[in-house]
Amino acid sequence: MLKELYYGKVIPCERKNRVIEEQQEIVKIIADEEKYFASKMTPEDYERFQELTDLYSKLSGSEEVEAFTYGITMGTILMMDIMDVAKSMKFE
Repeated sequence: MLKELYYGKVIPCERKNRVIEEQQEIVKIIADEEKYFASKMTPEDYERFQELTDLYSKLSGSEEVEAFTYGITMGTILMMDIMDVAKSMKFE
């Protein structure tokens, strides 16, 4: 894993999303709702709606980065604690 990370072969933001069935259904409902509202809006309102959707996507992306960073940090702290405990144990 460390070699893969070093050589740039592990790129979390490019991971393939496993889209589960429940997510597929939600994506379909969202697309249907967008079509409905788009048909009711003026072109100007629809453009603003698209900009709002883009903002939600940007927010979601930054939240993913934050969650990833937090997870890596917590995992590293856990490993450090385990190493400290292991050093204090005597294996005979």
